[in-house]
Amino acid sequence: MSIRVNDPENDFEMIEKTTVHRLFCQHYSEMMRLARTMLYDDEEAEDVVQDVFVRLMETDILPAEGKTRAYLLTAVRNGSLNRIRQKSLTEQVKHLYTIEAQCDSLSVDEQMQTIEAICHYAETRLQEPHRTIFRLRYEDDMKLKDIALQMDMNLKTVFKDLSQAIQSIRKHYRH
Repeated sequence: MSIRVNDPENDFEMIEKTTVHRLFCQHYSEMMRLARTMLYDDEEAEDVVQDVFVRLMETDILPAEGKTRAYLLTAVRNGSLNRIRQKSLTEQVKHLYTIEAQCDSLSVDEQMQTIEAICHYAETRLQEPHRTIFRLRYEDDMKLKDIALQMDMNLKTVFKDLSQAIQSIRKHYRH
């Protein structure tokens, strides 16, 4: 259920900026948390949340009173899912795992040391099934679909577990 906002001076009836600003102040942090959780990327999360507010400003419809939070979070969830669907699984993993880009400027010896350190971290610090999925993907060069079949797991679960393993490795090497 929505409420129409009428502005007789404007043919395209837009929501007042003060209303959008109020909604932004009230719900922004929760919307960002949801988008970050789904996308694992601050910039993309910011884009999704901004898109929701831009669409609100471009339309003349506000969520019904008492349903604003649910409406905004649903919009963020849908926007995040659309972003995820637009990418192939390979792109999703590459986006999470940017160690290759960091290694480009390193010498071959430094690259080998980095790879060995990552493998050692994966073997000693990652829990199962993250460790096995990481090993199958990057040491055995298996596709996620094949890993899912071999481990008798859902493809989305394999992707989620690989993403968590990569996030753990990235976090470890940022410090």
